[in-house]
Amino acid sequence: MASHTVKNYLHRLKLFIVWAAVPVEAVASQDVKDYIDVLLEKRLAPQTINAHLIAIRRFYSYLRNEEELQLSNPVIKGLALRLPSPLPKHLRDNDVEGFLLSIKKVRDMAIFMLMLRCGLRVEEVAHLTLESIDYRRNQIMVRSGKGAKDRVVYISNDAAEALAVYLQKRPVTKEQKIFLVEKGCCKGQPISVRGIQKRIEYYSKKSGIPVSCHRLRHTMATQLLNADADLVTIQDLLGHSRIETTQRYSRLSNLKAQRDYYAAMEKVMKKTDTETIRVTH
Repeated sequence: MASHTVKNYLHRLKLFIVWAAVPVEAVASQDVKDYIDVLLEKRLAPQTINAHLIAIRRFYSYLRNEEELQLSNPVIKGLALRLPSPLPKHLRDNDVEGFLLSIKKVRDMAIFMLMLRCGLRVEEVAHLTLESIDYRRNQIMVRSGKGAKDRVVYISNDAAEALAVYLQKRPVTKEQKIFLVEKGCCKGQPISVRGIQKRIEYYSKKSGIPVSCHRLRHTMATQLLNADADLVTIQDLLGHSRIETTQRYSRLSNLKAQRDYYAAMEKVMKKTDTETIRVTH
């Protein structure tokens, strides 16, 4: 797991153990239910509460499987709160154009084009190194992406051009990470994930277009699907572990559904017309 994930797990586990009125070994399902009520009273979001439950459940799984303690896992099935399943939000083509027109810094243009055209996550862009770029093959090796997995993504011509323009103006430095802070006390150091997020928040406000780093990824996936790219191909490019995650895009890809419908219906109508003619004559 990533270091921040480990930190979050430990924090959530600590909150529960401090709250519990009984020793860890004596915690029962009712205690967990009471803890859920406490979190609800704090007005935590259902997704956040479920994250707490996951940490507790995995801790007890660890005690059973690794420490070989004879105890039951108090986080039983059915305790997790139901979550809404919103569709991934993407930008329309005119919004993409408006957003890109608002960007004036060549560094920022390169950053957001890599998200929009290559489907990179914000963490993956922040950690991208010079050696990861293979211009000869027009591809990027994404190392230790989500789930510590490596994958290859491809660079479109416009994204490659945006990156090349930035690299030509990038200061000469021994720093291997591509994107650097340009002002202030941290000038010359790698830009952070939060630093990139602040930049897109700035451009979102400037352009008046609701956009986030992850929405650019969603936009890339939707555009590929509408251009008839295979779902499995999109899964590989985005680095999704499960095809079900990628399939969510097919629920909002109206253009492809529209084309598929009319193409199939055209065949149906031709067949129907032929059969009708035969019956009539």
